Amino acid sequence: MSFIADFFYITIYQPLFNLLIFFYNVVPFADLGIAVVLVTVLIKSILYPLGLKATRSQKEIQKIQPEIKKLQEKYKDDKETQARKIMEAYKKAKVNPFSGLFPLFIQLPILISLFQIFRRGLETGEMTHLYNFIPSPESVDTTFLGIIDLSTANVILAVLAGGGQYLQMKMTMENKGKEDSKDMAKMMQSHMMIFLPGFTFIILLNLPSAVGLYWIITIIFSISQHYMVKKSEEV
Repeated sequence: MSFIADFFYITIYQPLFNLLIFFYNVVPFADLGIAVVLVTVLIKSILYPLGLKATRSQKEIQKIQPEIKKLQEKYKDDKETQARKIMEAYKKAKVNPFSGLFPLFIQLPILISLFQIFRRGLETGEMTHLYNFIPSPESVDTTFLGIIDLSTANVILAVLAGGGQYLQMKMTMENKGKEDSKDMAKMMQSHMMIFLPGFTFIILLNLPSAVGLYWIITIIFSISQHYMVKKSEEV
């Protein structure tokens, strides 16, 4: 367990902490919220190719859903054959049905680290996590635009994150067609469109609002990627 904790600290927590303080040192007015936004933009830019690939893969998965539905109906009494045929269909279309989960798995450790950074605070004693080449600030103001305290929960950011989550899911599902409106999978997705935004809102009501700010910028990036893929298909 110590090895895992040390690995997490060295590869995620400490780099994220240093990035945050670096941007805090250089942004105008030493605004920690702007530093969080810049950290998010940098991370999303690095992960952009992976996110774009996942978005395109999800679009391809949507295209073969009619074929998947036929296979589900044809082999409804033989689950083993059904699963094999569906995986063959995915392989033939050269898509990974689990590709959409990869960006989420990568984001989770970052969200946990950001939560821990603000839970532990940014007092002088915490600056021991800085690399030697990152100057230590005399103090850190945890407010965003002088209004929102990023170390505590904020209902406005929680609402914006939940709303953004809903919009993102709605855009993802908009091309699935009305003919499958009674399909069980589509019904479950419709329920998830309500559940996940609500769950996001409730969770962020109990976390430092820095996590909510990070999540909002992440959603904006994801929506932008979806829009870019859609436009590229129309050309």
